[in-house]
Order: sequence, then C-alpha cells, then structure tokens
Amino acid sequence: MSIWSEATQQRARDILSRYPEKRSAVMPLLYLAMAEEGHLTNEGMAEVANWCEITPAQVQAVASFYTMYKRERTGKYLVSCCTSISCMLLGGDDVLHAVEDESGVPHGETDQEGVLSVEHVECIGACGGAPAVQVNYELIEGVTPEKARELVQWLKKAKPEVVNTDEMQQLFGGTRSFDWGIAEQGGAVGPYPAFQPLGTVESEAEV
Repeated sequence: MSIWSEATQQRARDILSRYPEKRSAVMPLLYLAMAEEGHLTNEGMAEVANWCEITPAQVQAVASFYTMYKRERTGKYLVSCCTSISCMLLGGDDVLHAVEDESGVPHGETDQEGVLSVEHVECIGACGGAPAVQVNYELIEGVTPEKARELVQWLKKAKPEVVNTDEMQQLFGGTRSFDWGIAEQGGAVGPYPAFQPLGTVESEAEV
C-alpha cells in the first residue's frame, strides 16, 4: 500500500508513462518523494523503489550521489549561494557570508524554526550574472552582500508561499547574464525544483 497521497500517486503514474523502463523514472520520482514529505526519508525512497521496481539500495545510490536530493530536514526556503570560480572572483564568498551572518545559519544547516537552510554550491550556470544565488532553485543574478541580507530579511518576514525568480531578481538582483524572456508567472512552493509534472510550481494568484 502506497504511503503517498492519491495526487502524488497519479503524478507518479503520469511520469512513469513517459519512460520505456520504470527504473529510468527514479530521479523525478525522488523529487516527488521530497515534495510529499519535505525531504527524502527511508520510507520515501522505499516507495520510489517500489514504483520503479528496483531495490531501495539502488534508489539510495542515486539519492546519495546528487546534492539536490536532500536526505535531512530542509527549511521552507533553501538559499543556495554559488561559490564557483566566476562567482567567487566577483564576491560570491562575501554573499555567502552575508547570508550566513544575517540568517544565523551556517552552510549546510537549517534554523530551528525550519524557515531557512543555507548552502554553498558549485556552478549553477549563471556565470555572466555572478554572483548568483538561488532560493528553492529559483535564480537571482548579480547579488551583492547587502542585497543578500535584504533577501534573508524578506524571506523571514514575508514568508512568501511562492518564490518567483522574476520578483526576486527585481527586488534583490543586479547585473544579469542576458535579458530574460517572457516573465515567469509561476515559482517554487518548496525546497525542490519547480516543475509542472511534479506539481511543485504555482503562482501567487493560486495560493
């Protein structure tokens, strides 16, 4: 018997239907498990194994290899600061330290209230807009230490139900790698990527 809600089970069926082999769906199903419980639990990974018809050990091998699969409690907002070469040269370390100082949360940790988690990450593909930061994988480019502090204050005070990259770029960003296209109406609803097939993207109008 599945431990997932019926809505999540239906999404799992839809995702599985796109793959010729069930085991190929293990990565998107891991995100479903995260969205269902907030992070990956042993029970969630066992559920993925059951849907993909592989062993829990095989699922854990994938989950433990990729850093975006969180196997410990994560805050409502996951703040990821890029410290790879382009961002580092343009002040990425200072941005990370500002986030840590303002939030009181060191890299790799979550505050006691479960609001903020902080991490430094390798290249997130925004070198032209360095230093770059993500909140729940929604991108902000050209972030300064001062704006990073404002971002933390906003997340803790406003506690937005949806974080949207365009809104955050306008509020806290600076130089972008290129002019973005059509404004993005949707955003992330939790500390996992905002993908329509996973049911993890909404707009402010929907909440």
